[in-house]
Amino acid sequence: MMRAIVLALFTLFATAALAETGPEKLSDPAQEARAVELQKEFRCPVCQGQSLDESNSMVAGDLRRLIRARIEAGDNNDQIKQYLVARYGDVILMKPVLEPENYALWFGPLIILLIGGAVVARVVSKARRGTAA
Repeated sequence: MMRAIVLALFTLFATAALAETGPEKLSDPAQEARAVELQKEFRCPVCQGQSLDESNSMVAGDLRRLIRARIEAGDNNDQIKQYLVARYGDVILMKPVLEPENYALWFGPLIILLIGGAVVARVVSKARRGTAA
């Protein structure tokens, strides 16, 4: 008897944990298409390089439902984007923006490559002068 009660409670809690809140699909096809396009613009905070649309993680599912709920509430795309960026930072964007705070990330590799090329050119130049003398 005790085993049956424990099994029933476990089943009840497991079902409640797996139950999804919020709409999985919007009834309006235009709004659903808008939600899918927005999901492609945001990166899953858990997965490496996957958009919210591609990811199967629970966090991505929560964010997809959040996007749909905000669309139903009447938010426009910019408001949803600002909300998610404010909450997760620029890292959530699939296409990060070019801002002064992240110039080093955008231009750092190029600067390092140029400095390395200048060092190699100087070493080769000195070596040639040394062999010519």
